[in-house]
Amino acid sequence: MADFEKRLADLETIVERLEQGELPLDESVRLFEEGMKLAQSCKQELDSAEGRIQVLIEQSGGKMKARDLEVETGVEDDEDPFRLDEEDET
Repeated sequence: MADFEKRLADLETIVERLEQGELPLDESVRLFEEGMKLAQSCKQELDSAEGRIQVLIEQSGGKMKARDLEVETGVEDDEDPFRLDEEDET
């Protein structure tokens, strides 16, 4: 997992540099390509981890049951992609 954090930190650095807008075009394109590769690599690792994540929900009678975590896609910045549906919170 340390590799994931390193790739994510590298991606954040690239985004910051590109957002500054002070780089020559060639350097910007090179960084953009590198950033896309890092983003794809991070996405693949997250997709793999998603299949292994489970949450515990309490059923009636106080028993706990494991179920897969449903992750929403296309989430707005102010939304929590890992929230449980309202019906699951009971």
